[in-house]
Amino acid sequence: MKEFEFVIGDPLGIHARPAGMLVKEAQRFRSDCTMVVERNGKSASLKKLLAVMGLGAKGGDRIKVVVQGNDEEAAAKAIERWLKENMG
Repeated sequence: MKEFEFVIGDPLGIHARPAGMLVKEAQRFRSDCTMVVERNGKSASLKKLLAVMGLGAKGGDRIKVVVQGNDEEAAAKAIERWLKENMG
């Protein structure tokens, strides 16, 4: 299991467009990918668009991403890189 924390720097948070891009990134891998928003304790699979949007992650929120599976190392690195490049 791999996990990391990230603070959303984009003031708009994870709205529809970045949520769709993040889901596509997570779907490239076989591992289970879950995101938890620390502010409200909500969690969801990063592979389900409506679930990610339903988390209500806003700018300044700290999130935790947990990845578990055969390709967890590559998946965690790719998702973390995507978050830094697009939501940092």
